[in-house]
Amino acid sequence: EKILKFIQLNKNITISELAEELMISSTAVENNLAKLKKEGRIKRVGPDKGGYWKIIKK
Repeated sequence: EKILKFIQLNKNITISELAEELMISSTAVENNLAKLKKEGRIKRVGPDKGGYWKIIKK
């Protein structure tokens, strides 16, 4: 849920920025993002560099 809040504030936020804000490892952020993607709650739009996160409204 915290990750979703940061994405709402800044859709261009990077994994390293999320890790720093949440004080967790980049790997932990990647795992959480993968879980959110699998659940259909977020998706990546565009490439890894230059793309952004989109929260999927249910």
